[in-house]
This record gives sequence, C-alpha cells and structure tokens, in this order.
Amino acid sequence: MSDHPEFHSLRRAQRRFGIRATVLSVGGFLLYVLLSSFVPAVMNEPLFGRLTVGLTLGLGQFVIMGVTAWCYVRHMRTRVDPLARGLKSRLHETQSRRARTTAPPQGAGQPLRHGARGFRTW
Repeated sequence: MSDHPEFHSLRRAQRRFGIRATVLSVGGFLLYVLLSSFVPAVMNEPLFGRLTVGLTLGLGQFVIMGVTAWCYVRHMRTRVDPLARGLKSRLHETQSRRARTTAPPQGAGQPLRHGARGFRTW
C-alpha cells in the first residue's frame, strides 16, 4: 500500500498543507509575541478609544486560527478525501481479489456430520 503512487500523492498533499498551515499559525503568533516584546510602543498605540494595536493583533490570532481551520476542512474535502476514498476502494478490491484466490476448497472447514447409519459424512 505504501508503495502505491496515489498513497504518495496523498501524503504529499497532507504534508504540503500541514507545512503551510503551521507556518501561517506559528508565524502569526510569533509575529505578535515579537512585536509585543520588541516594539511595545507600537503595540500600545490606540486605534479607537481604548482599543490598541496590540489588542487588535491579539484578537487577530483567533481570526488566523479560524481561517486555518476553514482552509484545513476545505483542503481535506477537495484534495485529500477523494484520494483517500480511491485508495480505500482499491484496497478493498485487492483484498477481496486475494480472498477469492486463496479461498479454501468447497466443504473445507465444514464440520463432519453423521449419516443415517452413524457413518461420518461430509
């Protein structure tokens, strides 16, 4: 199964998205932490009343996580799930084909029954 080209395509699609999502999420959070550590004057700038740049960027973390989750669901539905369903159906076909070719002969594995005169019959 792991040698199948579609399996490699599935893994590539998952890995590619995972890298992008991680960079977006961790990068956004790291940017927020670095700005609040090294440029506190900018983070304390008021936008509207008591709403500051820092508070806005902090709330923006929730937006980033929501967008990442939405992109994940969309990516899985459009790219990964169809590949996984195709692999699953091929796996079931292969297993059923193997089961048919390695099926025991007719009557094998059947319990012995006693005939009318007490003799064992198949």
